[in-house]
Formats: sequence, C-alpha cells, structure tokens
Amino acid sequence: MNGLRAVIVCLVIACASVVSPAVAVTPSWSALPVPAAAPPVTVSDLAARGPGEAWASGYEHATDGLRPMLYRWDGTAWSRDATFPGAGEPGWLGRVQFVGEEMWIFHNRAGAGEILRRSAGGWSSVPLPQTLWTYQDFTAVPGAAWVVGEDDTGLKVLRYDGSGWTTQATPDGVLYLMGITARTATDAWAWADTSTGTTVLRWDGAVWRDARVPLPPDSNVHTMMLEPSGRVTIGGSQYTDGVARTYLMTFNGRAWRTTYPPLGDTYTEAMERGPDGALWLPVRSDRAFQSKYAQVDGRRTTFSYGPERRDAIDVKPRALARAGSSLLSFGTVEIYGSKPNLMSERLGG
Repeated sequence: MNGLRAVIVCLVIACASVVSPAVAVTPSWSALPVPAAAPPVTVSDLAARGPGEAWASGYEHATDGLRPMLYRWDGTAWSRDATFPGAGEPGWLGRVQFVGEEMWIFHNRAGAGEILRRSAGGWSSVPLPQTLWTYQDFTAVPGAAWVVGEDDTGLKVLRYDGSGWTTQATPDGVLYLMGITARTATDAWAWADTSTGTTVLRWDGAVWRDARVPLPPDSNVHTMMLEPSGRVTIGGSQYTDGVARTYLMTFNGRAWRTTYPPLGDTYTEAMERGPDGALWLPVRSDRAFQSKYAQVDGRRTTFSYGPERRDAIDVKPRALARAGSSLLSFGTVEIYGSKPNLMSERLGG
C-alpha cells in the first residue's frame, strides 16, 4: 500500500510540473513605451549589451532636413539622449557597436562623417579623414573600425586603427560595398556589387580578398552575422523569373549550407540570434495592428505576433537585439490619422 501511495504521489508531482505555468507558458511579446520623436522617423539600428543597456539610433524628418535621434534602454525604460556632440545639428545616426567598454555610433554630421564614442567619461568623436558623397556602412571592433562609401573618385574603404586612418584597396572588379562587419581587427567581411554580380570579401589583416562564398545564382546579400564560435550566417534574396525569395546561408567552419525558410521575400537586415539559439527576424505582418516575427530554428520556422496596438494601420519592427535572456525590438508604428512614430517590443524578460 505504501509503495502504491509513493507511485501516486510521484505521478501527481510529475503532472504538476508539466502543467505548471512557470514551465508551460511561452514568453510573449510585450509593448515598451518610447518617448515620442518628431514624426515621421526612421530607425537605423539597435544594439544591446546585456539586459540593462541598449541603444537605438536613427533620425527625424524635420522641416529643415534630417535630425539625429538616439534612445537608451536602461533595463527598465527607454529615454532619449540628446547629450552627444551635434545632437541639435542636421544629420543622422547609423549603426551602433559596442567596443570594449565603449559604445560607438556612426554619425553623419551635416554631411561630414564621424564616429561618436561614449565611455564612462562622456562623449568624444573621431572625424573621418575626408567627406564622402555617401556613407554606406560602418563596423567597429577592439583595435579597428571601418567606414565604407563613395566620393567623386568612386568606392572608398576607410580603416581606423585607433590612432589614424588608412584607405584600403579592394579586388579588381568591385564596384560598390553594400555592407561590412567584423569579428576582430584582422577578420572583417563585406558584401560587394561587382562586375560579375554579388560577391563576399574578407579582410585577413593584410588584404581584402574574394572569400569565394558559393552564393545562390542571381542573388544578393542583405546582412552577415559573425559569431564568436566561428559561425557565419548570411541572409539575402535569390531571384527566379523576377520573383525574390529569402535564403539563409550558414558556415560552420568547414562548409556552407543554404536553406530557404518560408519567409517569402523578407529583407533580413534585422536578423538576430535570440537567447534560445534560433534566428529571429521581423517579417511583413498580415495584421495591420500587430507586428510579426519569424523564428528560424534549423529546418523549423514559426511565427509570433507582437501586442495589439489600438488604431494602428502599420507596425514595422526595424531592428532586433538580444538583451540578456530577452529579445528587444525597435521600430515604428503608424496610428490612424498620424505619421509613423517610435515603438519598441520585448520578448521574454
């Protein structure tokens, strides 16, 4: 009898653990209030360093031109930061990077480019050695930073080593660099438009070379993710008879693998590795009043919706960032009768 009672007690405990809300409830997206900007607004980037610090950059479309826009998440709330040099001047803010104990942002300041650096001691800036017509992308790691763009002589790749700038050459046939990212000062990657199509380049500390990545035919690249483990993930679009479909490529250190998740023609620039190890990215929503996200975990793709927003006619997450055990989203929401303004959402936390 005692043995039977023990079995029943064990079964009850096991069943309780299965249905316990702490175990069975799946984290959902929740809305985070963001102080309003002057609409319409454009979000450039979002980066996080743990659960208690994240930064979102972009610009407002003012009557006299573009104005830079910067927001900070402190683990509890979003607030606007207007303390950086040039905050009240024309221009815009681009990509955000954490470099050691500092936070770096690319800043177009009335046409001139600079890198804003924020440390415990406050703000400083590193001016570019020349003004470019276009500033396409920026990336930074300890010991190095790159800015790519164009001037009246063509393509420019500018590298900062902590003390000064150099101009780097690219392989013959490269017409334009569409994006750049880096893992270390001697390991950087870029995706380029060339005379033969889209190509991936790699910097080995001495020279830029064709990385010979077997991209799908008739395709382009939206983004690349370099992870400390050595894994590389590329997101882009392949065109067949004029119709685009999203592809993902993963390099495990030995070989490339290409997959085609059911994402339609989703633009993958905002792709992020979530706390769960899956790839997350915003997708076009079929509900005007809710955002929509895709979770790609190997061959399995699932979708989730953000919180319902009253009177919204367009909700657009623009960037994602992992913040500890949660995932932050930053973008815009258009409420009926008004111009798009800022919104933020969080999964987990």
